Amino acid sequence: MEIKRVGVVGCGIMGGGIVQVCAASGYPVVTREISQEFLDKGLAAIRSNLNRSVERGRLTAEARDETLGRIRGTLAMEDFAACDLVIEAVIEDMVEKKRVFAALDQTCPAHAIIASNTSTMTVLDMAAATKRPQQVLGLHFFNPAPVMKLLEIVRTLATSEATLATARAFGESLGKTVIIAPDTPGFIVNRLIIPFLMDAIRFLEAGCATKEDIDNGLVTGCNHPMGPLALADYVGLDTLMYSGNHMFDELRDPRFAPPVLLRRMVAAGWLGRKSGKGFYDYK
Repeated sequence: MEIKRVGVVGCGIMGGGIVQVCAASGYPVVTREISQEFLDKGLAAIRSNLNRSVERGRLTAEARDETLGRIRGTLAMEDFAACDLVIEAVIEDMVEKKRVFAALDQTCPAHAIIASNTSTMTVLDMAAATKRPQQVLGLHFFNPAPVMKLLEIVRTLATSEATLATARAFGESLGKTVIIAPDTPGFIVNRLIIPFLMDAIRFLEAGCATKEDIDNGLVTGCNHPMGPLALADYVGLDTLMYSGNHMFDELRDPRFAPPVLLRRMVAAGWLGRKSGKGFYDYK
């Protein structure tokens, strides 16, 4: 099957980035939000990102206008009825994801693939909310989606070979490097990176080193583009905590358990870059 029209549920940071990537690659895209306010905010962010690329000489004004012309916003789930692929990019809450998948199963055409952008959650649990589990998989984009080259495709026990092949071809058409991950907690990347980030927080919490020395050590000693604490701020400390909790619940491995310091910072509203304060101050 060839993907000709794409849908994205959610137009926040991740959803909007996915919309932009797909539209820039030539796909007509319909994106849904739960309110006009959220939809307008998401579409404005896409427009701002594209304008910035034009200002920096990375994109022509004509290409920007063509990309924007392929994007349509909606508040109605029924507008996914003509899509060949719909990607869910809502909050990391399994109850909400299952609700979205069940609604998409009722709306999307019989041939359509339904995918989740989840970073850690079990995709098969979402597939179970549909009558087409063989056409469900994970398409885990990395933030920011228009910049990051990786696409992690998550294959469940029920995902068919045809669905996997179609998803791989779609990912490659976006210019992404595609890797195939099993439907296990955290898949490949987060299964490795989350314990690393948690260890860095525990190291700071124990008073073993300053946050600057921890981050500088990894940047200059291991050639990482940013240190683990700066990366945690970038990801969002609440997202990191929720992901760690989910993976700990699944695996019962203490490496994934959020440290007390992380939990306290989230309770204080110190969520990293998006709130203006995390391990570092961004105000």
